[in-house]
Amino acid sequence: MSARDFIARNFHRKIVAAATLWVTSLPAASFAATDAALLPRNLSPWGMFVNADVVVQAVMVGLAFASLVTWTVWLAKTIEISRASRAARRRLGLLESDTTLSRVEHDSHHGSDAVAQIIQSAAREMSLSHGVVNDCFKERTALRLERVEAAMSRQIARGTGVLATIGATAPFVGLFGTVWGIMNSFIGISEAHTTNLAVVAPGIAEALLATALGLIAAIPAVVIYNHLARSIAGYRALLGDASAQVMLLISREDGRGEFRMGRAAE
Repeated sequence: MSARDFIARNFHRKIVAAATLWVTSLPAASFAATDAALLPRNLSPWGMFVNADVVVQAVMVGLAFASLVTWTVWLAKTIEISRASRAARRRLGLLESDTTLSRVEHDSHHGSDAVAQIIQSAAREMSLSHGVVNDCFKERTALRLERVEAAMSRQIARGTGVLATIGATAPFVGLFGTVWGIMNSFIGISEAHTTNLAVVAPGIAEALLATALGLIAAIPAVVIYNHLARSIAGYRALLGDASAQVMLLISREDGRGEFRMGRAAE
């Protein structure tokens, strides 16, 4: 073999090797281009929401609305309980002072708070009993006060049940959105004929965003519900103290033989 033939053969081998390398690199380049085309341009929370499936978007919107409801209930009930507790403490202070039931009934005649209704209920029973104070009267008065306490407790607790519902169901709703999003991601993987992480990750991230929103809605709902439950329990204790003070006031005036009611006198 001459030197010319040897050089020509080596040159031919190099050309074949280069061509083979170029041909084998074509599918990878094609898949890389496909992967780049499938990637969303914006991976921020808003971008993932926009690129998510319509079912996942509906789940996210529902969870965001639930979170808004949670904070609205917290603000409204905090203001309501604070006002009711202040009114109850003020009237409870009047009941604990050296006063008479007729006087506190006159002061609370136009009141709409819970303790005022407790006092008015006792005065109403006294009026129906025509001023006769005995054990039966005290039993009837105690029953009336229990009914008023129960009604006021239900009123002050109204709206807090939705917090318990949100706290219990929001994580599962978010999980449903995640499962649905991951199913769509796997379908997209099968259609793209690639398992490249750059293609898989965005869809899974969009799905996991639903679970994150579920936790964001559920955790504050549970914390706020427990806080409001403690506040309502304290308010109910104030109503119990007010009822006890009314019964003590009735017993004290009956023992002194000075029981007088403005309405009974009228």
